[in-house]
Amino acid sequence: MKMPSSLIRRIKFCLFLALAVFVTPLAVAQETEPGSILLHAARVFDGNDIRTNISVLVINGQIARIDTRESFKSSNAKVIDLGDATILPGFIELHAHLTFQNVPASTVLKHGITTIRDLGGPVHKPYGGDGSLRVLTSGPIITAPGGYPIPSLGTTNIATAVSTEEDARAFVRDLINKGAVVIKVALEPGGEAGAPWSSSHGHGHHAQMNAEHANAQHQPAHNDSRKAWPLLPGNIVKAIVDEAHKHDRKVTAHIAEAKGAQIAISAGVDEWAHVPCDIIPESLLKKAVAQKVKIVTTLDTLSKCSGVAHNASTWTALGGEFLYGAEIAHPDIPWGIDAQELIYMLQMARMGLIDVLRAATANAGQHLNLPLLGTLRPGAPADIIAVKGDPTHALKILEYPDLVISGGKIVVNNF
Repeated sequence: MKMPSSLIRRIKFCLFLALAVFVTPLAVAQETEPGSILLHAARVFDGNDIRTNISVLVINGQIARIDTRESFKSSNAKVIDLGDATILPGFIELHAHLTFQNVPASTVLKHGITTIRDLGGPVHKPYGGDGSLRVLTSGPIITAPGGYPIPSLGTTNIATAVSTEEDARAFVRDLINKGAVVIKVALEPGGEAGAPWSSSHGHGHHAQMNAEHANAQHQPAHNDSRKAWPLLPGNIVKAIVDEAHKHDRKVTAHIAEAKGAQIAISAGVDEWAHVPCDIIPESLLKKAVAQKVKIVTTLDTLSKCSGVAHNASTWTALGGEFLYGAEIAHPDIPWGIDAQELIYMLQMARMGLIDVLRAATANAGQHLNLPLLGTLRPGAPADIIAVKGDPTHALKILEYPDLVISGGKIVVNNF
């Protein structure tokens, strides 16, 4: 029997009402999920821009929503009203040596760094981000036989020498299989004025690190030599880059002067782990910018180098991109956010303030192929810091955040 059309319409209407009643609680549930956190603050830097009178909702360890305070209705979420404060994504440190110097990961996290890349140490798969520091590794630095850092630091968990393209490719594959997110190579002859690793500073910083490392590894200390350290030849660096790219990994290079820069550019290296110490000819910097090379700053560590300020300002003027890294574990570098690094990025590199913040958050996440990391966009890991007041007026306050959240878990809360 055919159903009357009027009855069909009534059934459809009832179904519509039932669906509306069913869907509405689901939408509301996003704000009422047990364990969720709702943050209110005067301002939010979301990884791209600073916004005012904005709130952030965290559910299940992720950013669920970021919107105006008024848009959030009654909620069962844990509400933390920060008042005149600034919320930011946790900072990403792209050049650290935690394992090598036994820096406590918990200290770094409490001081605003929620993700680090640990370079030149033991390799392991990424871990953390769930109330602990997220740690990514490169594994040992690939270098030439007798090349940096072997003369000063030895090889154990620090460096591996390769002498053929086949050995280089095999070692890259091994590192990636063990969890390396980036491959690091050394193109460092030594001797640059002001460089902490320089062969002319054998009785300074590196001698101290060398002795500590030798003691920890029960090895004899290696003495720096004033003779130039050998460099990997271009064909081997190219093999490393090709193999890394085949497995969707980038290559970062320790570079300090023009010869190393030329080898890196010719081989297609993706990233320079430092602003070079010696002045690099503008023609080479232009080539690197054209290849979309990124430079990790480490300006605080290298501020005594003769060419750093020139290279940094020229790189910015040419349109090159910087990423934040302070080389945590070097002497006098804070075990967390380094405000002096940020200040040098403003002064030496002549970057804008928003660009400096992006270099330590969203841009770094993009570079790591984790595009939501370093942002407060929906779906991003809830890695959040907050400070009282406005850090754009006093960057130093970022070193002592009053709120730290890792993967939705509160680590520090002084509000």
